[in-house]
Amino acid sequence: MKIVVIGSVAAGTSVAAKARRNDETVEIVVYEENLDISYSVCGMPYYLGGEVESIEELIPRNPKWFKDRFEIDIHTNHHVTAIHPLVKEIEVYDKNSENGFRETYDKLVLATGSYSLTPPPFNLNTYENVFHVKSMDNTKAIDQYMHNQEIKKVAIVGSGFIGLEMAEQFKQKGLEVSIVELADQIFPKIDADMSYHLKEKLKENNVKLHLADKVESITGDRKAEQLHTNAGEDIPVDLVILAIGVRPNVFLAKDAGIALGDTGAIKVNEHMQTSEEDVYAVGDVAESFNLITKQPSYIPLGSTANKMGRIAGDHLTGGSLSFKGILGTGIFRLFDLTVGFTGLSYREAQQSGFDPVVIHNIKPAHATYVGGKNLLIKAVADRETGRVLGAQIIGPEGVDKRIDVLATAITFGAKSEDLFHLDLAYAPPFSTTKDPVLYTGMVLENARTGQPVITPEELVELQENQKVIQVVDVRSKSAYAKNHVKEAVHIPMPDLRKRAAELDKDKLTVVYCNKGVTSNTAQNLLLNIGFKQVYVLSGGNTNYQYYIKSKEN
Repeated sequence: MKIVVIGSVAAGTSVAAKARRNDETVEIVVYEENLDISYSVCGMPYYLGGEVESIEELIPRNPKWFKDRFEIDIHTNHHVTAIHPLVKEIEVYDKNSENGFRETYDKLVLATGSYSLTPPPFNLNTYENVFHVKSMDNTKAIDQYMHNQEIKKVAIVGSGFIGLEMAEQFKQKGLEVSIVELADQIFPKIDADMSYHLKEKLKENNVKLHLADKVESITGDRKAEQLHTNAGEDIPVDLVILAIGVRPNVFLAKDAGIALGDTGAIKVNEHMQTSEEDVYAVGDVAESFNLITKQPSYIPLGSTANKMGRIAGDHLTGGSLSFKGILGTGIFRLFDLTVGFTGLSYREAQQSGFDPVVIHNIKPAHATYVGGKNLLIKAVADRETGRVLGAQIIGPEGVDKRIDVLATAITFGAKSEDLFHLDLAYAPPFSTTKDPVLYTGMVLENARTGQPVITPEELVELQENQKVIQVVDVRSKSAYAKNHVKEAVHIPMPDLRKRAAELDKDKLTVVYCNKGVTSNTAQNLLLNIGFKQVYVLSGGNTNYQYYIKSKEN
């Protein structure tokens, strides 16, 4: 059997390696249109920022390594121009010899990846200082340009993973950085109230932000010298990075009549097989599906590409591996913050037909007496079943292990009450006695079974609509004097039992403390003595003040 793979970054090389591990007799041929293979796209910003010293560290494998280790023939600088499924042939153009030829296959794998978007008025062929950060060729070109030119001012268009990572790295190189983002928030993938913390971190590091804006025109002939935005801003630039997203590279598949999915990527089954017999698709070119909703999903990540490649390589050689879906889990660093997310947001849960309950949990990553710093966790569960649906976490430490624990729990269908029963590792330098994940489960379960929470956004909306509501601050006098929720009355927790008669049992009541622990005690007290509706303010006054500041900015 002869397997031909088109593309050799994460997914394509994973296909080839797994197929060889399973079967020594199969012939494996890979065609790659660029010179480099099996490189780390995710590491590119850190090389350009100087955190990775050598570009060779991002290219750990070459065709000779694959030939020696796996007896796999990888042909670089070879561009596949057409697929002919009926006769099981592809057309290939050798850019070295400038000759074309046909190649036969028994099984074909498309690992053609994705391509970066270039929005108007940008044109890569017109402006020599406008770049994507998608391929190793891009990275080398940016690196060379920065060495040959005096670069002081950089504009980044888009605030996704690459855009924010590039902003961090360029600031650490001492450059002036501006971000232009079409959405009204930084990193639109996460919720606006969580995105606020990213915005503040960028401002703290003197990154200039142009939100809800876009570049309308460019001054400059051969080089972009100034960007002019829809909002009337003029941004001087020496270098421009386009980071507004990618699309699946499906041109070969479309021309060959291979079916695309709802997301525009190639539609595949659980074994990565396409609509065309003996043709597979993996990586950024292939469609995924959401593990919770079972609906088509397109979230191109290197981790998913590697997984898809292994599954296809296994199935091609008689194995039984199958693709189980994704949660869209992601993580990145922004200066001294880490941002992690997995599963569905509150809005996505609603759109998927769930009745979601949402909570905010502010807890230290480990014991404060050994330097633990707070995490902000926003989590979502289904009100009816208790199934955990998603989470977003921001903090200076401990985000990675919590988001991975939550992603694992969601993958196996955990309910909110299950989180509390996880036997997680505890010692003061690493966690708290009730780990933030355990506490998240406690609060979610309480919120859906009779001890409800209300978000700052919901509370403000009620007040703005002049709903009859009483808000009770159970913190200390000094804390209340520093700042408090609008229209809140102050009754410290130690006085609440004897002063509860000052409150109306029939009114909708919201209690809050600094982060949420003491207010849960207050909620229990009031419910136990006959109050009808008592809500805890999600994340307490701390989260409320974050929300108010986000609206002011």
